[in-house]
Amino acid sequence: MMAMDTMVAEGPRSPEAKLGLRVEDLWDVMEPQLSPTEKLNACFESIPVSAFPMAPSNKELEIKSDATLAEAVKVLARHNILSAPVVNVDAPEDASWLDRYIGIIEFAGIAVWILHQSEPTTPTSPSTPNTPTSASAIAAKANGLTFALELENLGLGSAATTSGNFFEDLISSEPYKNTKVCDISGTFRWAPFLALERSNSFLTMLLLLSKYKMKSVPVVDLGADRIDNIITQSAVIHMLAECAGLQWFESWGTKSLSEVGLPLVTPDQIIKVCNGK
Repeated sequence: MMAMDTMVAEGPRSPEAKLGLRVEDLWDVMEPQLSPTEKLNACFESIPVSAFPMAPSNKELEIKSDATLAEAVKVLARHNILSAPVVNVDAPEDASWLDRYIGIIEFAGIAVWILHQSEPTTPTSPSTPNTPTSASAIAAKANGLTFALELENLGLGSAATTSGNFFEDLISSEPYKNTKVCDISGTFRWAPFLALERSNSFLTMLLLLSKYKMKSVPVVDLGADRIDNIITQSAVIHMLAECAGLQWFESWGTKSLSEVGLPLVTPDQIIKVCNGK
């Protein structure tokens, strides 16, 4: 309680802390017969996503659908973000947000998409895309290790040199330099543009970011032509960190992951990469 009194006396440390105090106020007036989980859900259900602090202005970025993958990566890297909404350059001037945006492009999605390409005609093997060209790739193919072959087909170097020059080969590949963002729309790594309205609840936003594993959720106004805010997983984690000392948070913060019901990863689900491989 001392920590909470100190926060109230000195004022919230940040906009996120103000949101935590709002949850605290709701927590105090919730029906006593509710369980802690039900009380917390009810609190979050009572707060609209419009109350979440706005993202810094320099983070509200959009990538045009006719940009190349290389250009998209440069924008993401320059602003230190992992994803951004994609604007349809063919949309009319008065288009609503539903027609203006075609999806969310992610850095990880770009990398995975490039690695999974196996076009019939490639820079290193124009006529026989399934035939390895280096001795190490032939051996890998014989052992069922087709990843090295896929890299060669993409023009990403031989299996023997890929480990040392992987990123250099990646950014010099034809798919990376010439493919447009709109060309990979609808692929298996393309994140859907699932947006929330400003009136939707905080609880709905948390479910999308946690249970449904979305990395970010755009917030829009109905009828508006632009995104109002983008709420990311990291922004929510930062908000929770700012709530340390509040009663509702401390009731959960001292518990183990299993006690609060968070999913645990079993040993067989862990992917390991050994040094030197």
